[in-house]
Amino acid sequence: MSFSASDVPPELSRTADLYGVDGVERLLRAFVVVVGLGGVGSHAAVALARSGVGRLRLVDHDLVTASSLNRHAVATAADVGQPKADVVARALSAIRPSLEVDALNAFCAPDILDAVLAGDPDWVVDAIDGVNTKTALLAACVDRGLPVATSMGASCRTDPTRVRVADISNTEVCPLAARIRRRLRRIGVGSGIPAVYSTEPPLPPLEPDETDPHLGRGRRRRRLPSSSTLPGIFGYAVAGIVVEHIARG
Repeated sequence: MSFSASDVPPELSRTADLYGVDGVERLLRAFVVVVGLGGVGSHAAVALARSGVGRLRLVDHDLVTASSLNRHAVATAADVGQPKADVVARALSAIRPSLEVDALNAFCAPDILDAVLAGDPDWVVDAIDGVNTKTALLAACVDRGLPVATSMGASCRTDPTRVRVADISNTEVCPLAARIRRRLRRIGVGSGIPAVYSTEPPLPPLEPDETDPHLGRGRRRRRLPSSSTLPGIFGYAVAGIVVEHIARG
């Protein structure tokens, strides 16, 4: 049965104006995995849901903290202490009740990548902070032939005019991007991954906050100053890469 203009949900009418009925159909049939649901990933997930992506898998092991409320897309004070994946999943279901969304409360370690990437997703969004897990996810996507878009560091920056989109091989200035490029090259991945990054030199990190327990694995990380705006810009940019590729076909 063919998809027609009458099948476009009213909330996606402006999306249809932009991408056409066929574009909306492609979005509604799409399955996207978002890994990392902090300031960047939560905004990316919201944009994907509002754009009409039919199915989302949301992956994160962290809990919402009070310090993350300045940049998170949907979390409120009442959500502090709750799993980020569950919080974002509930919010997206309220935004678009027809959305198929599942939350995976797990650390994206190499031993669960099969579960993270199960089901042959059309795209993967990488919004992970950690270098090791980020590299492992990107490498796994390349190895499986899954399109993946990645976000580099949004913290420690304030200038929205310096945000760029380029292949990972062409990123510059961003220290995180440089580390990821080097690690990917060691395993034979030189290009082919679109990345959102900034050409603004980052501010230095701060000492760890001893009053805020580190929720991740490994050593305690230093605090990264973060605005309320740059993570959202990064999130919408990385979501935009995915939406454009899916909707344009």
